Formats: sequence, C-alpha cells, structure tokens
Amino acid sequence: MPLTNEAVRTRTETMLQSLQNTICQSLETIDGTNFHEEIWTRAGGGGGITRVLQNGNVFEKAGVSTSTISGLLSKDAAQTAGIGNGNFTGDNIPFFITSISLIIHPHNPFVPSTHAHYRYSEQGDSTTPGSWSFSGSADLTPYYLFEEDAINFHRLHKEACDRYNPAFYPRFKQACDEYFYLPHRKEHRGIGGIFLGNLNEYDSDMLYALTTSCATAFLPAYLPIVERRKDLPFTEQHQRWQRQRRGRYVEFNLTYDRGTAFGLKTGGRVESILMSLPPVAGWEYDYHPEASSEEARLMEVLQKPRQWV
Repeated sequence: MPLTNEAVRTRTETMLQSLQNTICQSLETIDGTNFHEEIWTRAGGGGGITRVLQNGNVFEKAGVSTSTISGLLSKDAAQTAGIGNGNFTGDNIPFFITSISLIIHPHNPFVPSTHAHYRYSEQGDSTTPGSWSFSGSADLTPYYLFEEDAINFHRLHKEACDRYNPAFYPRFKQACDEYFYLPHRKEHRGIGGIFLGNLNEYDSDMLYALTTSCATAFLPAYLPIVERRKDLPFTEQHQRWQRQRRGRYVEFNLTYDRGTAFGLKTGGRVESILMSLPPVAGWEYDYHPEASSEEARLMEVLQKPRQWV
C-alpha cells in the first residue's frame, strides 16, 4: 500500500538530510577542509540547513543545502516552481516542499563543476490526482572533455534509473539536455545527465525508491572524476577558459533556472538560493576558442549533445 502523504514527507526529508551528511563528509575527506553550516528559518514556514565549503584545497566552492518549507504560494510562484500538476486557481495555494540542492566548483579546470537537486512537493490539499510529485536532476559541466568521465557519469545514472524502468534514462536524459540549455547562446550548459521533471504517474513508494536511487548515484558518479583530475597541472589559459564557461553557468542560473526564480519570488534565503554561483567567472567580449583546440572540442558537444551510454 502506498505511503500516506505525511509518511512520504517524513521519509523523504530524512533521506535527503542523511544524503546531505554523506555528501558533505565525502567532500571534506577529499578536500581536507570543513563545511561551514548555517541553520535558517523561513518567515512563511519551515527552514533548512545550508553548508558551504569555500577556498578549500580542491574545491573553490561547494554548497549542499537541504530545506523543508510550507505555507501559501501565489499562482505565479507555484507555476515558476512547477509543483504538482500545474492546475492552480487563484492565489494563496497551500504547498509543501522538501529538497536537497548541491553545487560544486573545483579549482582545477580539468575537474568539472556539477549540480544536483532532488525534491518532493505538494500543492493544495495534496489528495487530488497529480497534486504531489517527486522531481530532481543531476548534471555535469566540464571545462575540458574527458569522454571516460562523461560516460561513467551517465552510465551510473542510467543504472540508477534502469532498476525501475529502462525507459526512464532516455526520457530523463533528453529532458536534461532540453532544460540546461541557453537559447541566446545556442549551446548547452554542460554535457547533461538526468532531469526527472514532476513524477506522479506511479505510486509514491516506487517514486520514492527511484528518487533515492538517483540521488545516491551522485557520489559514485562524480567523486572518481575528482580523484582522477584534481592533481593534473594546469595553466592560466586553462583557467581563462574555465572563467568563460562559468560565465555561461551564471547566465543560465540567473536567467532560466526555475529553482532560482522560485526562491527569489517566495522570499527565500538569498545566500542559499545563490549558493550555486561560482566565486569567479568571466565575460570576455566575443571570446571564441581556437579551431581544433580542446576548448573547441568541448564546444562541439555543448552545441550538439551526445548519447554517452
């Protein structure tokens, strides 16, 4: 029998907070630096735990935040968040969201940045069909393309999806490519991953298990990349390219990202919302990589996504 809504809330919140602990401990082990923790409350209801590691030995910035918030939303905010079935009538819509969000920006340009976000949300009384959903995403943003890294990142997320339905990974991979796209640049933010969207067409037990499987795939998909690349020598030119690509990251998060827009529209904690932004980024005028360079090779993939597995 599917869990009750209250049980789903509690179970998912506990899983996400446990995952936060595991991820932070693993990153601290690699970096040798501890996260700074802030526990915050939201005026409209709920709060969260934000942990940030800055200027470490490996990571220039890493943030892992969990939150559980509830209250009333305007129709505009509910549509921005994309919660439930999207059928909203009027303002003052009751809602509940429990989530984890993380971003990692390493020092070394040969180590990719990465992002992941998973959540459970409800709208209204959460009893009508489609009024609750699980969602999430994980994607990789390299500055230099190592095909081995891209394949392994996608393979492990595919395996996490395949445990429940072999049709999930192709669906989620395409959705990820479509979401993390900058139309004004005609390029993708990175090499993709998975994007679950709002899932409510299966029972809550199965979707909780699927979300947990995908969320726990993050560390084994990403940490081996860090270990392989973190000590590679790099030059100022490599960092210059890293800054340009980080600029694209900022453009996406401030222009198109629904999570950023939702947080700002609902009076969320600004430091936690903008945690995803890199400490240093660049916007050199009309900057283009040299033909046949490693930078140009990455651009080919960003302009035309590949099937990695």
